[in-house]
Amino acid sequence: MMNDKAVLVGVDGSHASYKAAWWAANYAKHAGLQLQIVCAYSLPSYAAVSFDATYSAIGDDNLAHRDAQEILSKAKAVAKEQGVDATTLIVTGDPSSVFIELSRNYKLIVIGNRGKGGLAERLLGTTSSSLPAYAYCPIVVVPYTDDNGQRIHLNNTIQKIAVGSDESKWGLKALEIASDLAYSWNAQLDVISAAPYVQGAEGDTAVMESYMDDLEARVKPILDKTPDLQIHCSVVPGSAVTALTQASLTHDLVVVGSRGRGGFTGLLLGSISQGLLQHSSRPVYVVPRKYVESDAAKGASLDSDSIPVDDINGVHEVDVPKADVSEAKQIEETIDPLH
Repeated sequence: MMNDKAVLVGVDGSHASYKAAWWAANYAKHAGLQLQIVCAYSLPSYAAVSFDATYSAIGDDNLAHRDAQEILSKAKAVAKEQGVDATTLIVTGDPSSVFIELSRNYKLIVIGNRGKGGLAERLLGTTSSSLPAYAYCPIVVVPYTDDNGQRIHLNNTIQKIAVGSDESKWGLKALEIASDLAYSWNAQLDVISAAPYVQGAEGDTAVMESYMDDLEARVKPILDKTPDLQIHCSVVPGSAVTALTQASLTHDLVVVGSRGRGGFTGLLLGSISQGLLQHSSRPVYVVPRKYVESDAAKGASLDSDSIPVDDINGVHEVDVPKADVSEAKQIEETIDPLH
């Protein structure tokens, strides 16, 4: 049932999670991947931890299970409207640890970001337990609103991709993945490197030129391999987080590498609550440390690390009732009025 040819998206009944399901369905359809939708809850206080606030019962496993099925039904209907027939899973227990184990089995995991509360906060809340920092597969975090609380419009195609690049193996892997994505979507790729400020005009110019030389050297093998790819390189002074957050205003996807802590790539996820994931105006595709290390050690396939679903505590495939088509369309209008 679970393999690295599938995309997993987590939902919790919030409109932010339905927006993530919408994005994941479009991505899976384009990439020719299966889509699985998961709803997680934990007792006795699942309403405060995992579900949207509208699901308020406490301590009733049967009711929680029915609520989860209803949430999955709506998310599946949203995916179906995009032409994708998804399978559905329920996770009982702590989502943070279970999702990390699930990440061994997927090509990509997608979660919505709505700030405080619900599944997203459990998975993004702290650096020590952050899914993007410690997963075994790439993670996409889909924003619901901007910093002013306005709902963000997302395209169902990817036309422009920004990637943060440095010389670390995490930065190089992010660049490789971003170039593959750009080629797949026939998208423009903007490669961004952050340089420190240096006192004095001459010193600053020399540093910027040095960073640009290094950046062009990293990009050259990609251009040699795919000469038709549209690539633009830029070096920006100061914070990588600031530069990539700004880039998210004009791109459909931002790709970053994470080695967990320290350095350029650590900076990107070093303060989850204040960093790129919270302020980006477009989905952020995170390439985690464990994924890069596994890829380097064993090649692209992670099959030897996969754990069958039956061996992961609290994960169950479920059938869900068919949601009304009009309800799915109403959700789509709510999450993005331009759709």
